[in-house]
Amino acid sequence: MTAFDVMERRIWDGQADAYARTAARLCVRTVPALLDAAEVGAGTRLLDVGCGTGNVTAAAVARGAFVRAVDAEPGMVAATRRAAPGAEVRTGTLPQLPYADGEFDAVVANFVLNHVGRPLDALVEMRRVIRPGGRIALTIWQLPGAPGQALVGRAAQAAGLTRPDWLATVDEERNFARTPDGVAALLTAAGLGDVRGETHAWEHRADPEDWWAGPAAGIGAVGGMVTSAGPDGVAAAKREYDVLCGEFLADDGLLSLPHVAVLGQGRV
Repeated sequence: MTAFDVMERRIWDGQADAYARTAARLCVRTVPALLDAAEVGAGTRLLDVGCGTGNVTAAAVARGAFVRAVDAEPGMVAATRRAAPGAEVRTGTLPQLPYADGEFDAVVANFVLNHVGRPLDALVEMRRVIRPGGRIALTIWQLPGAPGQALVGRAAQAAGLTRPDWLATVDEERNFARTPDGVAALLTAAGLGDVRGETHAWEHRADPEDWWAGPAAGIGAVGGMVTSAGPDGVAAAKREYDVLCGEFLADDGLLSLPHVAVLGQGRV
């Protein structure tokens, strides 16, 4: 594993419940478009890579697909088994999937390439398990991001927190542009055809305390930054967060947070 992969395992260890209560409610927004792009319907043999707490898997099962799912975090595997009892779910880590060549009609990965240190190798491995003519669809967060994506990071910076040394980044030679063109180029480099990248923008609605709960629990890189200085640092960032939330508060007291994702798709 790269240093980035080691960091990711540390960040997400034991975080399935916290993720389900917070960020999973954001990431579910792209699920219908993701499954449409992969042409998932009744009878589709689908692999959900990085299944998280099971939102994609459950939605695919509801469409009548035959779904297998895999995640690196055992807690996520358990959560997906509860969410989609009709699916076969197991532990596995990119870029080494525990499946045979050409075993699936389609593979989907909802906000997974954000979390791997070798994105191209991960895509090549996903292509390996898709039959000729099958499809792959994936989402990532666009960078630069929308204002809602930066709220917690801004609060941490305003509190004087800095990114700790153990929060690694993807090696420059392995990274790619987190844009529609960048995703399309990566899909092409992985040997896929009929590739396309497009943006999906929406306003994520959340209670301010619920939205804070994820990073305060250490979820994601921004959570690693928020919790890096211990309880005092978390409290300082929370004070800044409470002020900055005013920019996004709607009349009903909920946050309205602009987010932008990139949806990429291609065919084997």
